[in-house]
Amino acid sequence: MRLLLIGVGGVGQSAAMLIKNAGKDGDWLEKMVLADYDLGRAQDVAKLCNDARFVAEKVNARDAETIKDLVKKHNITFIMNAVEPEFNECIFDTALELGVGYIDCAMTLSKRHPDKPYELTHIKLGDYQFAKNKEWEKKGCMAIVGSGVEPGVADVFAKYAAKHLFDEVDEVNVRDGDNYIVPGQDIAFGFSIWTTIEECLNPPIIWEKGRGWFTTESFSEPEIFDFPGGIGPVEVINVEHEEVLLVPRVIDCNRVTFKYGVPKEFRDMLKNLEALGMDSANRKIKVGDTEISPRDFLARVAPSPLETAKIMIGQGCAGTWVTGKKDGLYRSAYLYSVADNQECLAKYGTNSVVAQTALGPVIMLELVAKGLWSTPGVHGPESFEPDVFVDRMAKYGFPAGLQEKDSEYNRKLEESRLLEPIKSPKK
Repeated sequence: MRLLLIGVGGVGQSAAMLIKNAGKDGDWLEKMVLADYDLGRAQDVAKLCNDARFVAEKVNARDAETIKDLVKKHNITFIMNAVEPEFNECIFDTALELGVGYIDCAMTLSKRHPDKPYELTHIKLGDYQFAKNKEWEKKGCMAIVGSGVEPGVADVFAKYAAKHLFDEVDEVNVRDGDNYIVPGQDIAFGFSIWTTIEECLNPPIIWEKGRGWFTTESFSEPEIFDFPGGIGPVEVINVEHEEVLLVPRVIDCNRVTFKYGVPKEFRDMLKNLEALGMDSANRKIKVGDTEISPRDFLARVAPSPLETAKIMIGQGCAGTWVTGKKDGLYRSAYLYSVADNQECLAKYGTNSVVAQTALGPVIMLELVAKGLWSTPGVHGPESFEPDVFVDRMAKYGFPAGLQEKDSEYNRKLEESRLLEPIKSPKK
């Protein structure tokens, strides 16, 4: 595979380092062009990789012609989009025009319903991309959308659970929580500031069979979820996320939600920004001779996630909680992956949030390169065979875990273990 990576931020660097650290297992990659608007940033990551397969280039993600030039110059076969979702349409359409494969970590953006934003959907995440499915099929090319950790790995977990752990699926509930602490910082962004504001303040979306997709108030339906990996109980709330748009397209179930552990003080800060209009990505304010959106301004002045990552401690857990029936009994199971921030810094030079995000596309790209995932059209990760993905997670340093929650099926398992015959001690 000859890959053009557009965006060499935390996710882009993590993706390159995951492949580099895989050694011979990363031999599926023939070349990766590390392309960024900041050429110096791309060159720094290329030096960090210290591998002739990784080369740096400058790109403008808003300009299709500069993308086309790089695809032709390096004979690119696949494009990985690792920039903010506002650039998705340009990169996605350019890949389609050129007839090369495409993968992103977050789908095209939504737009609120003009009259009932907290009840009805309007333009949903990914609508722009799925509307072009037939064009991708006709061209014989594949686009994988929502390929990070959430969405991405979480979707694969949902497919794996439906295939192996359940006879009937009731709910698919993605749950994300952590115990991160940034010493000396009351408020810190662990991921892209721009994207965090977008997904946290947009009306959360839920899917139910018979009702379809609908929205609720921001930070609605708080619940306490007990996370593994030493994290423990965390309050999680509804947040707009791609899994809710992807999973019910493929997996037969009754309800799909996404909830994330956003601390109360962080929620208050976001609501205050919204009240002041500082969350806007569309309104422009003039500063000297330059126009900038309030959200872009915040992304410039707030503590950079790349900097706060260096001192952040703790673990983050991303996973999918599935309920339903197995062997006629109610089952509740959580499939997950835990990442430690300081360990990720040591391995990849990036924080655990972006390192986990890079895991999904890297494994998916390997599966594409080896012909194991290959279906023309626009697809989410739950559309493909999950076993080959889950089997590779440990190889890349993020093994999958399974936590049985309290259920009839789990209690039956425990009873069967207790009733195992007692073996005589060896003499």
